[in-house]
Amino acid sequence: MKLNTLTLKESLDGLHKGDFSLDEIYRDLDQAYTEHNTKLNVYLSKNEHALEQSRAKSTLPLKGLPIAVKDNFCTRDLPSTASSAVLEGFRPQYESTVTKRLQEQGGIVYGKTNLDAFAHGSSTETSDFGPTLNPRNPEHLPGGSSGGSAAAIAGDLAIASIGSETAGSIRQPSAWCGTVGFKPSYGRASRFGVAAMASSTDSPGPITKTVEDACILLNTFAGHDPLDGTSYSEKSPDFTQFLDQSIKGMKIGLIYQDIEELATNNALLQKELEILRELGATIEVAQAMDPHPAIGVYTVVQRAEVSSNLARYDGIRYGQDRSHFGAEAKRRIMLGTFTLTAGHADKYYETAQKVRTLYLEDYKRLFANYDVLISLTSPSYAKKVGVSADAAMFGELEDMLLEASSVSGLPGINVPFFRDPDTNLYLGASLIAPMWQEGNIIKVADAFEKNSKWNSWRNRN
Repeated sequence: MKLNTLTLKESLDGLHKGDFSLDEIYRDLDQAYTEHNTKLNVYLSKNEHALEQSRAKSTLPLKGLPIAVKDNFCTRDLPSTASSAVLEGFRPQYESTVTKRLQEQGGIVYGKTNLDAFAHGSSTETSDFGPTLNPRNPEHLPGGSSGGSAAAIAGDLAIASIGSETAGSIRQPSAWCGTVGFKPSYGRASRFGVAAMASSTDSPGPITKTVEDACILLNTFAGHDPLDGTSYSEKSPDFTQFLDQSIKGMKIGLIYQDIEELATNNALLQKELEILRELGATIEVAQAMDPHPAIGVYTVVQRAEVSSNLARYDGIRYGQDRSHFGAEAKRRIMLGTFTLTAGHADKYYETAQKVRTLYLEDYKRLFANYDVLISLTSPSYAKKVGVSADAAMFGELEDMLLEASSVSGLPGINVPFFRDPDTNLYLGASLIAPMWQEGNIIKVADAFEKNSKWNSWRNRN
């Protein structure tokens, strides 16, 4: 077995037992990078000193293992472009809190992964450095905006990876790539040093091979950060404590079952969720607020925040001038500025915030009866390369089932629940819980993963 195909937990255990060395892991990973990265376009830059750096960290919790990091995280010794020509060649003078903590715990930034430029999209086709392809089927997209980080895991081009989500950008590419994507509660992981998109929803999180790996990785960087004013002040739990727990007696609400265009894939999901009933959970169809209005809420709020956040890229302090913005960034800036202007803010922005509050209240109602809510993560399998080019609302429609939970700040996780044998493409299940109750979704996701056949690393033999 090639060592780059190991999970994070298998890698840690094998290094501890002396079954193999860091040099051997990096040898296999470098070989996979050489063979596949040019075609798949997963990494925009590679840390050429990764192995050398790893040797000094072999006694720390992550033991010097290689981790892929989305290229919207500032890394002092590596380019940080957010996949935009505006920041081509930019090297920050400081480190993001997430990557700083990752390295303090013994993780090595193996390379910086491709994304939709400034995280604007759900395909990784808006990158100014070319699209990333889905390793499961290179004729299809990996999703986005963390498409490079998800593809790095699906293609075994990293042991684990880090992405960020504003409204689906961890979970949706994880669904399309057949990986685990864990978006923690808003404020659980610091946004300091992450290129801001929509500051009220941006959330860093892990994309990994298993639920256990996601918990291990999240442990290394979650927690309060005085440099982030939206950071949660309470101490984060050890997320691995929720693994291998009984789900007997848990109540699960199955939502979005009455949407006609989801009927076929919802039927597949319902069939697979029988596993959870057999493990003692109660599953009921629950009536949640229609997700379609969340598309408008997210579009208005996100564009408004984008117009503010991208104002800093003026070509004076750093980066190139504003003529280097891509078409998607320009569209979002214009729409955001329009919705904030006098005479329009009350009609669009304030209305969107009011509807956002309705979603918060609806989740409060649902979680009074259910421990976890489950739905499809994305309406469909991964779409073909090129499909987003003339689709102005492509990302919002692909993230339709996730936007309400994102604008509400809720934690969520994607786990694979079905693979199409003809295309080798996956469908994912989205699990969400109340804020700060990540433990509930970890318990259910872990139980499902370990008792089903759909995780390609747990069931590789």
